[in-house]
Amino acid sequence: MIYDRILIRYGEISTKGRNRNKFIDKLRKSVRLTLSDFPNAVIESDRDRMYVLLNGEDGNEVASRLKKVFGIQSFSLAIKVEKDLEKMKAAALNLFSRLYREGQTFKITAKRSDKKFELDTNEINHEFGGHLLKNIPGLMVDVRNPDINLQIEVRSEAVYLSAETIPGAAGLPVGSSGKAMLMLSGGIDSPVAGYLSMKRGLDVEGVHFFSPPFTSDRARQKVIDLSKKLAEIGGQFTLHIVPFTEIQQSIHKQVPANYTMTTTRRLMLQITDRLREKQGGLAIITGESLGQVASQTLESMYAINEVTSTPIIRPLITMDKTDIMGIAREIETLEISNLPYEDCCTVFVPSSPKTKPKLEKVQHFESFFDFEPLIEKAVNNTETLTINPGMEQSLLENDLF
Repeated sequence: MIYDRILIRYGEISTKGRNRNKFIDKLRKSVRLTLSDFPNAVIESDRDRMYVLLNGEDGNEVASRLKKVFGIQSFSLAIKVEKDLEKMKAAALNLFSRLYREGQTFKITAKRSDKKFELDTNEINHEFGGHLLKNIPGLMVDVRNPDINLQIEVRSEAVYLSAETIPGAAGLPVGSSGKAMLMLSGGIDSPVAGYLSMKRGLDVEGVHFFSPPFTSDRARQKVIDLSKKLAEIGGQFTLHIVPFTEIQQSIHKQVPANYTMTTTRRLMLQITDRLREKQGGLAIITGESLGQVASQTLESMYAINEVTSTPIIRPLITMDKTDIMGIAREIETLEISNLPYEDCCTVFVPSSPKTKPKLEKVQHFESFFDFEPLIEKAVNNTETLTINPGMEQSLLENDLF
């Protein structure tokens, strides 16, 4: 084992003032949840840095998890050394020797936040560069494009040695901007919308509408698998599965075919709003992209939005499909979303949905049927799953409201 800890550098958190500690607490919670299946790892933090003490855990495995945690600008696998020059040199040589392969080049990058340390940054670079050159035959310096960049960070409590800076996911820690409900289908767009919302610090809970027997258990599992990917980012993900069959059947009996999609989306939004209120959320997130499908024209969104005054967040509203697919590929949801298991919107889609529905018309059609008892029934019978990274399907915790 070369490294004994991971040094985490903050991103936007560093720009915060008096409330910085609140953001750090949220980040620490996200890291703890993300690393929940690494029992020996210990998380420490202060105003400027966070550390994961590995205590025998696989540093590379831990690092792969940290890449997805929002609020981290970058991090490095590192070792901690006392601020004793000879001990620092010995540790640097030991670390470098274990990484070095014949013919590779190097440079030293020093950072000294402890201004009382006996050497300044230039002197550290010179002292340690000379020490490595003296003890490793054939070693050469390349300050512009080295194979190994040995970083020496001198802080007040100790010195940290590392050889790689790994980019983090940046953004804000999940939960630092409040809670919102994500309308999560099995498609490509909504998981990406959830991901981008989490990046801005939102604590996101998913709401999925399930219409058995018209939609299958495989379609349900597909959404659970998407939720697992989102759980890897936030450390945990809550998914609410709403029974929607009775409502959809009633819509198709009462509303003209070309307006069924509009009414369906309006009722979905109302149910999501009820769940938001129960869960203490402040907004609703959708994966809508302007003009992509019939329900995502400006006229459709105007007619659908009328049922709630709750803020609707649409991270993808101006994005092209190819850009959305690119993000989906990066977060490993694209392949899952492309599985051929249809959700309730796809199954019940009319042959010619209205692209420019009139609000007064949809209100008129809905006035002939009281949907309120069905909405309340669906909310009361919603199933809630709490999903953690790496959790097997059989271990999912099922709770009913």
